[in-house]
Amino acid sequence: MPERSTHHGYQIHLADAVYEPAEDSYLLIDAALNEIAGSNQRLRIIEIGTGSGIVTAAMMRDAPEHRYAATDISPHAVACAKANRVLVVRADLFRGIRGRFDLIVFNPPYLPTAPDERVDGWLDRAWNGGDDGRAVINRFLGQAPAFLADRGSILLLLSSLTSIETVRERMASAGLLVREVASVRCPGERLVVLRGSRPPSF
Repeated sequence: MPERSTHHGYQIHLADAVYEPAEDSYLLIDAALNEIAGSNQRLRIIEIGTGSGIVTAAMMRDAPEHRYAATDISPHAVACAKANRVLVVRADLFRGIRGRFDLIVFNPPYLPTAPDERVDGWLDRAWNGGDDGRAVINRFLGQAPAFLADRGSILLLLSSLTSIETVRERMASAGLLVREVASVRCPGERLVVLRGSRPPSF
C-alpha cells in the first residue's frame, strides 16, 4: 500500500479503491483539531466514514491523549485506515456501535448523483450522495444524536451543492445548536463544516 505526504506533512497510506484526501478532508482536519484543542478532558471521538483514516490519524498525532474509533462501510477503506493505525471497524454508519461520544466527525458522500452518473465499485460510495446529495447525510442525522454525550458535538462536512441551509435546519430540528466553524471556496462549490452541539442537560 503506497504512502505519501499530504496535508501539513501527514504521512498516510493510500489505496486505489479509497477516496484520496482532498480539500474537504483538510478542512475537516482543521475543524476537528480546533474543536479538541485545549480540552482538559479525555474525549471519546468517533469518525464515521473514515476512508483513508487521515482525519482521525491527524487527531491522533496532534492530540494522542483522547480515545479514538472509526467506521467505514468499505472493506478497502477499513484496510487502508488500519494501515494508518486507526482503530476502525467495518460498519454502515453507526451499526454495531455502542456508547456515546464527545465528538462525532463525518465527511459524508455529498455530491448530487443521478443514476446514470453512478459507477461500479466501492469508490462510488465515497462521493455518491443520491439525487440531492443528502441521502447518506439524512441517514446519519437520523442516528447521530443518539450517540452524542451530554455537551457532545458533531462536525459535519458539507458542500454548497448539497443545500447547506437544508441540512442546518435538519440538525436544528434534531435539537442541536448549529453554527458554521470552517469554510473554503473551491472551483464550483463552497465547502463548510457545521458544528452541531447538544445543549447541556440540567
